[in-house]
Amino acid sequence: MTARRVVATGTFDILHPGHVYYLTESRKLGDELWVIVARDENVKHKPRPILPEAQRLAMVSALRPVDHAILGDHTDMFCPIDDIRPAVITIGFNQYFDEEKLKGQLAERNLPAEVVRIGKYEDGDLASSRMIVQRIVEARGSGDQRIG
Repeated sequence: MTARRVVATGTFDILHPGHVYYLTESRKLGDELWVIVARDENVKHKPRPILPEAQRLAMVSALRPVDHAILGDHTDMFCPIDDIRPAVITIGFNQYFDEEKLKGQLAERNLPAEVVRIGKYEDGDLASSRMIVQRIVEARGSGDQRIG
């Protein structure tokens, strides 16, 4: 029997509870969770990652829900998906994907994966890298050396 593979993608810069939630919920949708970590050069929709891609990959690989983690392709985001052949592709609540367009692109490549958007993590106010960076800047800028 073939394992039901799930693919989750993201930058995963400054890991936080929202990332863990996204990956945990993604893992529940199949037997294997494959995570494609964005390459530094391909992050164009937001500021460049603070952590280099190799470190982000190592951290994601160490997370309990993750069975396999790889770096994305340099030029074609669908190349790893072609290789993995997932049953499901998950996208985070705030990822900039047009779900219908993504479904069309998958169909064009004969990749019949279901696309599932994972909901927002609601158990804390520091569930995004942007909010964490903002909190650090505010704390350090005010002379307060405590983050929490």
